[in-house]
Order: sequence, then structure tokens, then C-alpha cells
Amino acid sequence: MPIDIEQFEEDPVQTLRASGQTNAEEILTFLSTSPDQAFTPKEIHEATDVARGSVGVVLSRLEERGLVRHRGEYWAIADTEDIEKTLSAMATARAATDRLGPEDPDEWGPGVETPTEDE
Repeated sequence: MPIDIEQFEEDPVQTLRASGQTNAEEILTFLSTSPDQAFTPKEIHEATDVARGSVGVVLSRLEERGLVRHRGEYWAIADTEDIEKTLSAMATARAATDRLGPEDPDEWGPGVETPTEDE
């Protein structure tokens, strides 16, 4: 559902949640609303729509990218400025895919290597 540009410009990223968020977006959005707290994977699962079995995998990938941090069983958001930029970029990419359809690497032309799952 579209929102007006004034809301887009002024509302915090955390309140601009579109449906269809990825698991990473769900977790980042949740953690960014409480930057002064750390949560267990179970607590993150209970507070989001992310399946319990996916929470740990997503958290590990987000940690590799420097977006979350953890100690023991607890996880917390990293630098909130980076998170807002990341969430904004993710929402933009999702909107472009919704509008234009998914990219087809075969259409990129010869000589363009597609990234692997590990990259």
C-alpha cells in the first residue's frame, strides 16, 4: 500500500514497515527499535514473524555484515545509522523487484559473473 511522500520523508525507518519483509529486515527492524537491549534468538523469534529455525542463520549472516553483534546467547543491533541505511536499501530493492520483476542474470550479457551464495 502506498504512503504519501510526507510520511516517507518524516517517519522513522522502523515505522515504515512494508509487508513482505525478508527475515533479515524483520530482525533488523525489531532490534533497531531497542538499541539499548540484547535478546536471545527465542525472544527474537517470539517478537517477529521469523521462524525459530531461521533466526540463528539470519543473525549469523547479519553479524558477518557487521549489522548485529552478540555475546553468549544474546544479540543486539550494531550501529543504528548503518541499519537505517541498510533497511532503506532493502526496501528500495524490494520495491524495484515488485515493480520491475526479478533480475535475470542471463540478461546481463556475456562476461558478467553472477555472485555465488557465499559472496
